[in-house]
Amino acid sequence: MMRTGDTPLISMRNIKKSFGSVHALRGASIDVYPGEIVALVGDNGAGKSTLVKVMAGVHGWDSGEYDFEGQPAKIASPSDATALGIQTVYQDLALCNNLDAVQNLFLGRELAGSWWGGRRMKRAEQEVRAREVMTRMRLGNLSLSRPVGAMSGGQRQNIAIARSILWKPNVVILDEPTAALSHSAAEQVSILIRTLADEGLGVVVVSHDIHHFVVNATDRIEVMRLGANAASFKSSDVTGEQVVNAMVGGNEAVNLAG
Repeated sequence: MMRTGDTPLISMRNIKKSFGSVHALRGASIDVYPGEIVALVGDNGAGKSTLVKVMAGVHGWDSGEYDFEGQPAKIASPSDATALGIQTVYQDLALCNNLDAVQNLFLGRELAGSWWGGRRMKRAEQEVRAREVMTRMRLGNLSLSRPVGAMSGGQRQNIAIARSILWKPNVVILDEPTAALSHSAAEQVSILIRTLADEGLGVVVVSHDIHHFVVNATDRIEVMRLGANAASFKSSDVTGEQVVNAMVGGNEAVNLAG
């Protein structure tokens, strides 16, 4: 959980973003502190996906302030965000099914040998790095040589999260990390995400799983509606019904009635 007095890793204030005549963000704000898991929730079209894409450098923003560790962030592309230590795990995971865990962890960032040695990939070194990360994340039982396509949904999600922290990020953004997972697999992913926060990372989670994952596995919940902030809750002080009510912005008694 965040420590009082910390400077936010990320602080976004009054972010506005339009796509032509569509106002996707109408002045959205969010802070992400070290050691904190922040859930970003809202109905489809609420603006949460646009906000995290701005955070990750996928989209620019029209106006507003975006600070990283107290300084104005110069983020014009995903590589700029990566350079600051902001890693994103998207819902499709972007894993190659025919490759094993080690190959997926280092995909596009392979450790190569010297040019006179033909730049052969340093498989042994990659395995050592992979095992270090997996052990740190309490995933030591996961096979490093098994094709990812033969793994369960929960194991694949864990591999994708492991890949995001291999390069020691400051912030990890997770897009629907428990979608389509069994209850037990979702629990394992929740434990893994808490491990990241316990190591001092800021974690941002976009999720529709309000009643289980969001309320039980995060520290703070930011509710978005129509491109702006609708409510903010401490996760331990709120029910799933209260969060849903804030998302839809209607009468609580009617919403609870279904």
